[in-house]
Amino acid sequence: MTSQRARDRLIERLIADGIRDRRVLDVMRELPRHLFIDEALASRAYEDTALPIGQGQTISQPWIVARMTEALIEAKLPRRVLEIGTGSGYQCAVLAQLIEQVYTVERIDELLRNARRRLRKVAIDNVRSRHADGRLGWAEEAPFDAIILTAAGTELEEILLDQLAPDGCLVAPVGPAGKQTLLRVRAGADGWVRESLGAVSFVPLLGGVG
Repeated sequence: MTSQRARDRLIERLIADGIRDRRVLDVMRELPRHLFIDEALASRAYEDTALPIGQGQTISQPWIVARMTEALIEAKLPRRVLEIGTGSGYQCAVLAQLIEQVYTVERIDELLRNARRRLRKVAIDNVRSRHADGRLGWAEEAPFDAIILTAAGTELEEILLDQLAPDGCLVAPVGPAGKQTLLRVRAGADGWVRESLGAVSFVPLLGGVG
């Protein structure tokens, strides 16, 4: 269940469900998702479903990872990306194989330490990580060409939009549980333009550190 054949079947499902960006599909075909979850769940790694990673958090459904990634890079390939919510490290690993430099922030120390270990295991070295409140972003490294959030706030954090480059792109789930929407925010003639990419279900974006 962790073989290349299992990954190929997952990619076939993603294509059938509307994922089109070949760059994203190729990365996810090669990336061993089973290394980003507990061994006890490894047999389910290539199901198109979210799985628990501890601390009340999940590794996102592969379709969601693919959709958010292709939405982020559709207009142009960003050079510097900020991820809010490192979690298992899987979304970060997908981004890191497409983008020059990824910055990632995680509020739960144990998750971040595990993610760092997993990223080293798959030889990814273009990621800078930080244990901090992700709602505050990473102002010292701003502006970012793109920002991606892997947890849902009830509204977009203005402090994150302030850290986005003028021609940047932000992809984030927004809304309360049961009423969340995946939004893409890009610059328009009269300011930021918000585009809905459909209904989603994410864990809530929390403040503070743990």
